[in-house]
Amino acid sequence: MKKNESSAAAVDAFEGVAADLAGAGVALGQTFGARALMVNKKAMACLNGDAMAFKLGRDSPYHTGALELPGARLFDPSGMGRPFKDWVEVPAASAGAWPSLAEAALAFTAG
Repeated sequence: MKKNESSAAAVDAFEGVAADLAGAGVALGQTFGARALMVNKKAMACLNGDAMAFKLGRDSPYHTGALELPGARLFDPSGMGRPFKDWVEVPAASAGAWPSLAEAALAFTAG
C-alpha cells in the first residue's frame, strides 16, 4: 500500500474509534502497511492518510451509505486501480460517521 501520511486530527479520530471499540475486543494492529483495527486477528478498518477504510460487505446498506458520503470511494490499498469491493474509504471530512461505520465493520468482520 502506498504510505499516505495522516494529519494529527485524523490520527486522533482513528484512536478515538479504537478506544470506543476496545471493550468489544477490537485491538490496534497493522494491515496494508497501515494502522488498523483488528478483531479476531482480522482487519476491519485502517487509517490511510486522512481517510479511514472500513470492511463493510459490498451488499450491505452500510457499504451503500458510506459510498454516498462526500469523497468516499472503494478502498484501493495498492493504488493501482484494484479496489477491494467490500471496503469503503471515507475521508476525514466525514469523520463523524467513522464510529458508526466502525461498528458496522466490526459486526461484518466478527460475524
